Amino acid sequence: MLLLLGSLSAAIWLWLLFFQGRFWLSGPTLADAPRLPAPVRVAVVVPARDEAEHAEQALRSLLAQQLDGELCVILVDDNSGDGTGDLARRIAEEDPRLRVVAGEALPPGWSGKLWAVAQGLRRPEAREADYVLLTDADIVHSPAHLRALIGKAADQLDLVSEMVRLHCETAAERAMIPAFVFFFQMLYPFAWVGDRTRRTAAAAGGTLLISRRALDAVHGVDRIRGELIDDVAMAQQVKAAGYGIWLGHAEHAVSARIYAGFGDTWSMIARTAYVQLRYSPLLLAATCVGMLLVFAGPVIAAAAGSGMARWTGLAAWLMMAAAFQPTLRRYRCSSFRGLVLPGIAMFYLAATCGSAARFCRGKGGNWKNRDYPARSETNRA
Repeated sequence: MLLLLGSLSAAIWLWLLFFQGRFWLSGPTLADAPRLPAPVRVAVVVPARDEAEHAEQALRSLLAQQLDGELCVILVDDNSGDGTGDLARRIAEEDPRLRVVAGEALPPGWSGKLWAVAQGLRRPEAREADYVLLTDADIVHSPAHLRALIGKAADQLDLVSEMVRLHCETAAERAMIPAFVFFFQMLYPFAWVGDRTRRTAAAAGGTLLISRRALDAVHGVDRIRGELIDDVAMAQQVKAAGYGIWLGHAEHAVSARIYAGFGDTWSMIARTAYVQLRYSPLLLAATCVGMLLVFAGPVIAAAAGSGMARWTGLAAWLMMAAAFQPTLRRYRCSSFRGLVLPGIAMFYLAATCGSAARFCRGKGGNWKNRDYPARSETNRA
């Protein structure tokens, strides 16, 4: 039995390493764009709810972009209670390129973030722009970032997105954040996302640049108004409409959000994990079996087996650790953390089950002190 477990786990890791879009590579990344082919008009839409801690640094980094063309930054204050809107208005007094929109009450069927984005997209500056950048209020951009994004989009692409470099300093972050990125890459291999012949589509909400024509073709965010995993939903809409998309790792953008403890990372996972599984008990069961086989199986076979069972378990474990190395290097973490990936994966699996339990109790998702129903009208449709 242990020989079968070890052999199956090893076979799965061989397949993942060679036939899953080389997901384990820590790339691609954007090249710098010294100049653009022509001046462009860009609108940046920043949905913000209780982001006073991060918003100033994020907004000032956007206003400092080195761009050939017109730039407008639109912050939509989603009924913040911590003074986010007042902070943004003070910056707007210094730089008129910043517009601050007071968010309207959340209507039924919308997620808070997408309702804020929709209000930003209504602005004439966004409707008249060649490109719209959707970014979060905790993302800090280098001065060359927007130019690099547009330079990539000029290569016959209509959606360019990046997984920004997440904060990775606390003990919980160093244990969990690289694995979060690794699992995302495994689920959505970046090479497959950029392949027009494949259906795989994904984006990362921290940095999502979209052309005006693609935005019009998918009717903005109206079709995905209730989605909690809005970035992936947007990419799926754009790719299904026949437009080219690209997803990579950011060298010019970092997240300032800190996950101080393991409870914070648990909440991050549990907020949308069951949504990712489309609220399906069958998919949850399949995920549990798959995670146990792929990540726990090698350890069980190596620790409890003997002879060939132990060797196949060790081989699978080492392949797993080797696949994790590029992501660990990106986040400047010890290579030995690759050996504890099975334990980290079990933490993620437990949080996923916790997410399912929360939804089964009818509590739905929670973000920024706002609860969402277990199934939105959009999800049911």
